[in-house]
Amino acid sequence: MPGPVINPNPFTTRPEIEGTFGVVTTTHWIATAVGMATLEKGGNAFDAAAATAFTLQVVEPHLNGPGGDVPVIVHDVKRDRTEVICGQGPAPAGATIKYYRDELGLDLVPGTGLLAACIPGMFDTWMLLLRDYGTMRLADVLTPAIDYAKNGYPLVERISATIDTVKDMFRDHWTTSAAVYMPDDKVPAPGTIFRNPTLAATYARVLKEAESAGGDRVAQIEKARKVWSQGFVAEAIDRFCRTQEVMDTSGTPHRGVLTGQDMAKWQATVEAPIHYDYGRYRVMKADTWTQGLVTLQTLAILKGYDLDRLSPTDPEFIHLQIEATKLAFADRDTFYGDPKFVKVPVDVLLSDAYNAARCALITDRASLEQRPGNIPGFGKRPKISNAEGARAAVASSGAGEPTVGRIWTHDDSNLPDAPSARDRMGATPGDTVHFDIIDRDGNMVSSTPSGGWLHSSPVIPELGFCLGTRAQQFWLDEGHPNSLAPGKRPRSTLTPTMALRDGEPYLAWGSPGGDQQDQWISQFILRHAHFNMNLQEAIDAPAWHSEHFPASFWPRQARPGVMVVESRVPDATVAELRKRGHTVEVGPAWSEGRLTAASRVGVRRRAGANPRGMQGYAIGR
Repeated sequence: MPGPVINPNPFTTRPEIEGTFGVVTTTHWIATAVGMATLEKGGNAFDAAAATAFTLQVVEPHLNGPGGDVPVIVHDVKRDRTEVICGQGPAPAGATIKYYRDELGLDLVPGTGLLAACIPGMFDTWMLLLRDYGTMRLADVLTPAIDYAKNGYPLVERISATIDTVKDMFRDHWTTSAAVYMPDDKVPAPGTIFRNPTLAATYARVLKEAESAGGDRVAQIEKARKVWSQGFVAEAIDRFCRTQEVMDTSGTPHRGVLTGQDMAKWQATVEAPIHYDYGRYRVMKADTWTQGLVTLQTLAILKGYDLDRLSPTDPEFIHLQIEATKLAFADRDTFYGDPKFVKVPVDVLLSDAYNAARCALITDRASLEQRPGNIPGFGKRPKISNAEGARAAVASSGAGEPTVGRIWTHDDSNLPDAPSARDRMGATPGDTVHFDIIDRDGNMVSSTPSGGWLHSSPVIPELGFCLGTRAQQFWLDEGHPNSLAPGKRPRSTLTPTMALRDGEPYLAWGSPGGDQQDQWISQFILRHAHFNMNLQEAIDAPAWHSEHFPASFWPRQARPGVMVVESRVPDATVAELRKRGHTVEVGPAWSEGRLTAASRVGVRRRAGANPRGMQGYAIGR
């Protein structure tokens, strides 16, 4: 009798999904199922994206919510073009450096609370996508989320753990959040069927008021947009920000500056992606209001190396990728900002001459400095705090997006003793969700919704959700490309990706993870392009990230020379990296990233999803 079939590739956990009808891959199995069900009901990829996104707000509230923000990359077969939808709301009119610095005495935008709120961008983005690219009615894409919020879904372990870390903050300061997430004053256990009836009622009311516009699909969508930005939702947000003083990471309660007028003036927009050609691939990203250019710069720096001769865990491959990443992120923190406000020299940053000079900085030793390029007339270096306690500070703040799945610990001796600081201890960092969808016609969507985490700020009691904290990614530094200004988009970490191969739309992928997103995104395409790994293999392969550069989230610290690798990276590779001067920390075996990916070749549709965290799932037929 023949023996069992042994998987010849040690880096893969499950098969690459393949079919001809369509594929959906997300960071939560329920959202994946909703997206696929939408395709099965006759919706296209854009309808499925809206339904998936609303569901993710419900089933992963520790990672995203209605008060957050989102970039979306779409490829529309009918238009035969790839576009970016900007769902990153800008800073409110009252968010000025003078107010935050001179009147409030802050040197950083707080990582939690109301001062860090930008205009929520989620809802209008999905309405624009549904109106201009989709085919279904609002009820078709909202009903699954309403049902899950009303009738419940099983809590994953990380939701319970997140609530547990902020339970004292909820009890002592954010009592409206405690009312939603701690029924009977207890942290709900993993597996509990959890409901948010207030959020369900909010979306049900939006739907009811939208349907009062009559039977026309577009009229209903337009009415929903107005209800959100000028109706009862905006009114509740305006009232909450004006009347509530909310404890944040500064240790002092503050009112918000976001108003209903801010919301009424903003809508999502469509723009062209930026891109870089790497071998057979044209990799496309949102513009420099995101950090997406980092992936393009990383590829541009590595373009001259013969990576085909290496392997996915070769110390040379990891060293080169980490060193190129350091250079790209140094440029991010010096040059990137909202292109509506500042000129970012994208053409120079992606030019052969510039990147040849950047490449020449890479030696066989780990760099311990921040080394941005010099482009006369552009950029400004930020003020950076270097501290070994950086991860502890972030882990205790609830402010940002660290490595998902990594075990973040802190030594209390590193933390301040002041009562105001202790009041904000015990929180946990927020993170993000991601999904990729391709339908039978070849329409493609890649999106990374985030913000409005359950621990961002207190729940607005009439709505059942809280506001986001994306404004913490601004610098309070006049003249910096990413300095705070009214109407300006913060340079976001959110960074979905799409690629052509040989001139044809081919691949959509991305990951949660804050500053780590473009590190794992670039690792994925390098594995796929150079080592002939399929989507699932490229997702599952041992991964790593650098913490060398300043974090995008409060308290904005850097750990020069530090990199974190999964324990599946061979011991010999770790030893060689340390020999080259890297400070290598070894994390759990399956702890780096939450990538998902989907591709199309002819009629074939393929997808993969990350096994880390036991939530992501790909489906297709």
